[in-house]
Amino acid sequence: MNKVVSLFIENLTPKVKGTLVGTAKLVIENEGSVMLNDKGAYAGDDDADVVLLAPEAIFRAILDGSQNPAMAFMLGKLKVEGSSMRALKVSEILTS
Repeated sequence: MNKVVSLFIENLTPKVKGTLVGTAKLVIENEGSVMLNDKGAYAGDDDADVVLLAPEAIFRAILDGSQNPAMAFMLGKLKVEGSSMRALKVSEILTS
């Protein structure tokens, strides 16, 4: 597992633990994938209810609050596969 994925796991586990219903996958371009569920975050490439794809910088900006996830999606910086409603819920958790 690379350093970027490890940092995302460390930062996301407390945010998603006990709050996420179902599974989500963050695909960080050229770095790897982080799976999210109600137990936390972990490295993996499993099937998920919703997949969010973006460069590392966009995910970092979403997490630090400098990038609105909905705007990132509308501008094409963040791609979503699966339920857009589920993606909104995931983005709420990420920005909390």
